[in-house]
Amino acid sequence: MCRPLLALILSILLTGCGIIDYYFLAPPEDTAQELFQNAKASLQEKDYPAAIDSLVKLGDRYPFSPYAVQGRIMLGDAYFLNKQYREAVDTYDEFLSLHPRHAQVPYVLFQLGVSKYHVQPAIDLPQDQVAEAIEHFQRIITSYPESGYVEQARDYIGKCRRRLAEHELYIANFYWESARYKAAWLRYDAIVRDYGDIPEVLKLAESRRNAAFLQYRETEVREELAPSRWKKWLDWL
Repeated sequence: MCRPLLALILSILLTGCGIIDYYFLAPPEDTAQELFQNAKASLQEKDYPAAIDSLVKLGDRYPFSPYAVQGRIMLGDAYFLNKQYREAVDTYDEFLSLHPRHAQVPYVLFQLGVSKYHVQPAIDLPQDQVAEAIEHFQRIITSYPESGYVEQARDYIGKCRRRLAEHELYIANFYWESARYKAAWLRYDAIVRDYGDIPEVLKLAESRRNAAFLQYRETEVREELAPSRWKKWLDWL
């Protein structure tokens, strides 16, 4: 076989292998650095789903890479910016459990608190996450007084307490409107004791507390004066 023909056959075979590789073999995976850089670019472009996808892959494929720790914080931020607050809470919580002494703990605590504040906005539902958010903000103030998040943490504590007070008012008002005056009185009284630092809440709770107490006492008096069922039955006989 002449050399030109042999060279042509080899060229076809090599080209064919390249075509086979292109169509049938899986493309090489992105490196940890590439995934991290892709995520940063996506965050800058506000393409949060793309950033989440890159950062999840980074954590799954390269959990021990130099980019994994910062990538975990970025993943929490991407969820937060995409308003996926429950996912952000889970991500920040996991980071704190794995890296309790990391330099960015104050930041993560703040983000965790804000995420929990946003998880449950409906005032008629339990506000457990909001109560937990206060604990995170308080921890920043107590344990990291030199951090740049102290003033913001104090502001959010005020917002959280207002949310809790409004939730308690919602329940007390429900009792009031249901004519369950004793329960309403006790609830308003607790609000006065616990949320005296919120003037408008305090004013409303005080006025409703007094009215609920009067209604409760009047109901009790009426029940005491009303003839019993047995007396009614005997009188009928």
